[in-house]
Amino acid sequence: MIVFRYLTREVLISTAAVSTILLMIIVSGRFIKYLGDAAAGKLAPELLSQMLLYRLPGFLELILPLGLFLGVLLAFGRLYLESEMVVLRACGMSQKRLVLYAMGPATLVALLVGLLSMQLSPLGAQRTADLYLQQDNINAFDTLVPGRFQPLPGGNRVTYTESVDAAAGGLERLFISDSTDGGAPVVVLADRGYRYDTRDNGRFLVLQDGVRYEGVPGDASYRRIEYGEYGVRLPDSGGLGRASDLEATPTLALLQDGGNAAMAQFHWRLSLPVLALVVTLLAVPMSRTNPRQGRFAKLIPSIVLYLLYLTLLGAARGAVEDGDAPGLSLWLVHAGFLALALNLIFAEHFWERVGQRLPVLPSLKRSRT
Repeated sequence: MIVFRYLTREVLISTAAVSTILLMIIVSGRFIKYLGDAAAGKLAPELLSQMLLYRLPGFLELILPLGLFLGVLLAFGRLYLESEMVVLRACGMSQKRLVLYAMGPATLVALLVGLLSMQLSPLGAQRTADLYLQQDNINAFDTLVPGRFQPLPGGNRVTYTESVDAAAGGLERLFISDSTDGGAPVVVLADRGYRYDTRDNGRFLVLQDGVRYEGVPGDASYRRIEYGEYGVRLPDSGGLGRASDLEATPTLALLQDGGNAAMAQFHWRLSLPVLALVVTLLAVPMSRTNPRQGRFAKLIPSIVLYLLYLTLLGAARGAVEDGDAPGLSLWLVHAGFLALALNLIFAEHFWERVGQRLPVLPSLKRSRT
């Protein structure tokens, strides 16, 4: 029991460290994307934190199996490198018992991944879809920032205003740069403006007491129009890459749907916790290294094997979505890698001899001066 607690702690610590680093990388990239959309006026800034929070379950359901795989490799590899595993083997600890001990934290992670994939991730996707729907009801007028030249979605239009009163629907001192269908530049100036909503034709920005210039700079042929009121249609926000409807569909509803895409999504959700268990069976025998080979001798081949596993699962999912294969195709991939893992475990001595023939990684030595 002491050895089990020790190994479990080492695996969970390594898994948490690797998963945290991967999560920070993914969240940072997504946050930069959302921040760019907010700066361009496509997304309300107050929605950034909510979107990231709701997307976390979808990130973690893919990160945790990889974090567990690398965590087992690093934790057990360190034990081999520091000869702790030699002591355990001398005390009668076989590789099969190591596998049983490693399945303890793996089961915990698999249950967490199952909760994320079956419940929390669809719920987060649904909440994200609600935020996107809320954002669709916000037009370019609502995202204008006073004192800033701001591009609007749906064209080459750039808008500037000195002050914005969103509650009263009023703007002061406006500048709009646009272009005609033929590509001729258009500049519109106005003292005031307000929003006007219609039921059939969308929303408009009505400008008052201004001038409209149309023509190519440097060309004497241009048009200057003074107006009392002038309407500019406001484009709706969109194109933010929202999640698909199936990602937001509850798991039981996927079974009731019964379509190819729904069944592919259902089997994919079931596959993620199984993936965490199978990669643990693979990681335990692959973590065995010779101290002369270095700690990372098998890390790169192991990562390549994991990527192959995930790629085949994705290909099987795509085939099920297209109707070219049944839903059991994903489970055939699991069965193949499970057979490989069992072969590595029970044919331990054969693979040990193969591992000893791997080239030794060169070590860097400090030169003496």
